[in-house]
Amino acid sequence: MDSPLTTYLLPAALAVIMFGLGLGLTVADFRRIAACPRPVAVALVCQLVVLPGVCLGLVLAFDLSPALAVGMMLLAASPGGTMANIFSHLFGGDVALNVTLTAINSVIAVFTLPVVVNLSLDHFMSGTDEALGLRFDKTVQVFLVVLVPVAAGMLVRQRRPRFAEHSTQAVKLTAVVALIGVIVAAVVAERNNVLGYLADVGLVVLLFAAISLSIGYGATRLARGDHRQCVAACFEIGMHNTTLSMAIALSPTLLDSTRMAIPSAVYAVEMFLMAMATGFLLRRIAPPESAAAVSAGARPAAAPASPAQGKPTA
Repeated sequence: MDSPLTTYLLPAALAVIMFGLGLGLTVADFRRIAACPRPVAVALVCQLVVLPGVCLGLVLAFDLSPALAVGMMLLAASPGGTMANIFSHLFGGDVALNVTLTAINSVIAVFTLPVVVNLSLDHFMSGTDEALGLRFDKTVQVFLVVLVPVAAGMLVRQRRPRFAEHSTQAVKLTAVVALIGVIVAAVVAERNNVLGYLADVGLVVLLFAAISLSIGYGATRLARGDHRQCVAACFEIGMHNTTLSMAIALSPTLLDSTRMAIPSAVYAVEMFLMAMATGFLLRRIAPPESAAAVSAGARPAAAPASPAQGKPTA
């Protein structure tokens, strides 16, 4: 995996990805938690505690190879992806809640992700020929590579809001193009093993995606969230930031493992299809007022009836 492409381009792409995330965040995103504390708390517990537990259960039940097991745990520990905001908007979710959850979870994941990955490496890789670790020095690297660019992006957003708004899409596009190049190179290098990896991890990823989406909606509903909040939590919890998890797995200064990136790559494809199907299902079960709100977002609301059109008065 060591090459100029991965050695220099991938760490730079990861930093740009996180800088782009920071450009989209403001302090107000964190303050918004006061408006809906219960859905936020439930979603964060699901994201940070329940999903890693579910993922561990699936990994053990299907007896995945050590590298794929660590890759699954890395995926589970990754925060929600920005695509969750888009799907939430399309299918009538509370997008403001999505933004709040993304902001809070992205910062918390800086601390929890290295812990989960370290524990996974110790459990699954210890004593194997492939043993490696995200030890303290690499934990610090993850912290710096993730948190510093996010903080820098937020600072730019605060000081130069107009520049931040105009450059966000360009920054994201640049990072994604660079990451795609690295992923293609990694897949080519492992082309003889890719189909085997897909066969090994495809069903596990599918089950994890389905459970994640279900937990997101169901747990928020149990916490008495309304339908729009449940939709937002469904996509936020279900759609992990696979760009981040793949970048960490492939980075030669972090995990440097194509096999650990396979679960995230498979998840990115399967989750997109499952999220679309889930979105249409959520539209069908939406209560009348929520369905009306979704429709109102797609077309102007009807003008109020004039007195002449109403019922005759006595």
